[in-house]
Amino acid sequence: MSEKYKPQFPRMAQLKTAADLGNYLTKNDIGLPFDETLLPSSESPFNRPIPLKSGQTIGNSLCILPMEGWDGTLDGRPTDFTRNRWKKFAISGAKLLFGCEAVAVCHSGKANPNQLVMNANTFPDFVELRQLVLDAHTEVFGKTDDLVIGLQLTHSGRFCKPKSHKAFESKILYSHPFLNSKFGMPADYPLLTDTDIDQIIEKYVEAAVLAQKAGFDFVDVKHCHGYLGHEFLSAVSRDGRYGGSFENRTRYLRNIVAGIREAAPGLGIGIRLSAFDMLPFKKGPTGAGIPEAADQYPFAFGGKPSGTELDLTETKELLALVESLGIQLVCITGGSPYYNPHLMRPALFPPQMVTCPRRPTARGETANRCDT
Repeated sequence: MSEKYKPQFPRMAQLKTAADLGNYLTKNDIGLPFDETLLPSSESPFNRPIPLKSGQTIGNSLCILPMEGWDGTLDGRPTDFTRNRWKKFAISGAKLLFGCEAVAVCHSGKANPNQLVMNANTFPDFVELRQLVLDAHTEVFGKTDDLVIGLQLTHSGRFCKPKSHKAFESKILYSHPFLNSKFGMPADYPLLTDTDIDQIIEKYVEAAVLAQKAGFDFVDVKHCHGYLGHEFLSAVSRDGRYGGSFENRTRYLRNIVAGIREAAPGLGIGIRLSAFDMLPFKKGPTGAGIPEAADQYPFAFGGKPSGTELDLTETKELLALVESLGIQLVCITGGSPYYNPHLMRPALFPPQMVTCPRRPTARGETANRCDT
């Protein structure tokens, strides 16, 4: 790695022992106590089952979060790389697969050309993927009655790239003072109409119906990381039924949930939520990321107008709404990897990248996905 992008802090994977981690925490004055020795399985807090209101039970407290795949076919089907990844989910020991993978509800909503898509044509592939998970899990653990499998449904909104890894075909809700120019959109770039949004909601419902028929226990209605569901939460400057007030900005979620409840009764629903956001960051003079300059920034859901401080008032309102909708599965994250990746993971580069790059792993392989 060149000195230009040499990280200031070591990767967590470089801390091989408990002593390594302890020394790192002490050196950086981080208060994070931990047990140096793992408890046996019979005593581990991670080995406790979690009952759900649906009547299902999650066998333990370990969870696999959904990833954004970069290795499907151009028509949205899994490849052997995809199947191998899902098999690893199955044998990991985790009893909650929270969405498995970000699956677009339509081709125009894909974040990259090789993202999976759920539709009538690809439906048989998802039946096979789920069965692959069940078979592999059974082979290792002997049963699947305590395994809960979800499918994350997504539309990438501002970050759609359905035909090229380099060319955005953005679908946006409002003109953003920094993100429009950052990702090559003029201030007058066309917005999704309310009718467009209604049609996307229909796609979510259609995909959820297929997910239920394929046997998935729940669908994750993605509301994080700057993608379409997340952008609704910050659409304070948008006119019409889907912008402005908190009620309007959550109408998209409420309408999707209502549609799924009617068309796929009994299907569980989850939500992966960016609980807070901040100003987009850019590369600073020293090479580190710094926030964009703004006197007032109203577009940080879960943040103050300064754009760099948290205000979780609306986040708590949304969680109360989610609970009232009967949604028990909520996965909390924050920000977006497109404009402030440091909020969710150590970033090896300043927040100036417009894609999650394919990057070599320690074994010389290629990592083909990004956390979503």
